[in-house]
Amino acid sequence: MRLPNGERADLDAKLEEYLLNPDHPKGKHKAWMFESRLGITLENAGILGTALLAAAANSDHAEARGDNGFGGVFVVTFPLSTAKGSAIVSSVWIIRHGEDFPRLITCYII
Repeated sequence: MRLPNGERADLDAKLEEYLLNPDHPKGKHKAWMFESRLGITLENAGILGTALLAAAANSDHAEARGDNGFGGVFVVTFPLSTAKGSAIVSSVWIIRHGEDFPRLITCYII
C-alpha cells in the first residue's frame, strides 16, 4: 500500500533535533549509525531528508501498523546509498487523529 498523502509528509525538526543530533540522549546512537554507515551528519542532513520524503511519497510498500492511540502508524522501508555506503532505512510515520498527512516519528538503519 502507499503511505496516505505521502507527498505531503512532514519531517518537522526530527533530523536536526533527534535523529542526527550527536548530543541527544536517545538520538545520539542513531546519529552515530547514520554517520558511520552512510556518512550522513547534521551538515548534510538534506541527503536523509530528501530520501525520507521521496520514500514517503513514492513507496508502494508502506506497512500499516494500526492505531497507537494518537493516530495511524505506518512503516516505510527503503534502500539508501551514499558515497560512503549503502543501507536499508526503516522509517516510521504517524497520521494523527484529525490530520490527513504523515509526520515522521523516527527512522533507523536495519
